Amino acid sequence: MELASANASHVVVLLCLSVALLLFHILLQGMLATRELGSEWNAGPRDGDRQPTNARAGRAARASKNFQETYPAFIGLLLGLAFMGDTSGFGIVGSWLWLVARIVYIPLYLAGIAYIRSLVWVLSVLGLVLMMIGLLL
Repeated sequence: MELASANASHVVVLLCLSVALLLFHILLQGMLATRELGSEWNAGPRDGDRQPTNARAGRAARASKNFQETYPAFIGLLLGLAFMGDTSGFGIVGSWLWLVARIVYIPLYLAGIAYIRSLVWVLSVLGLVLMMIGLLL
């Protein structure tokens, strides 16, 4: 179990930073929607189909949804790395690659930058693959 503890500090930092990124997504999406629809809408029950029509608010919502699609895989792989230990280093490198790519993805999506944003998304998926390789080696 000593091998697992060697990377424990990386895993804890990555876990905390990933939760901070999740909270950032939620707050950004809420802030941009509230800016358009008002604080009454935000504080209310949000009944009906009223959605923000502002491009940035929609992009923030889609970026958040996209993040949430890969986040469970990241958490599962990160827990696997913590449990099994990552003697190769691929898992930790992949974890950092996923996190940095997901951070870079946000401003690219908000700005509407198409192909570079897709490339950054591919890098985040490559990070998940590296995490899997780290578990299998």
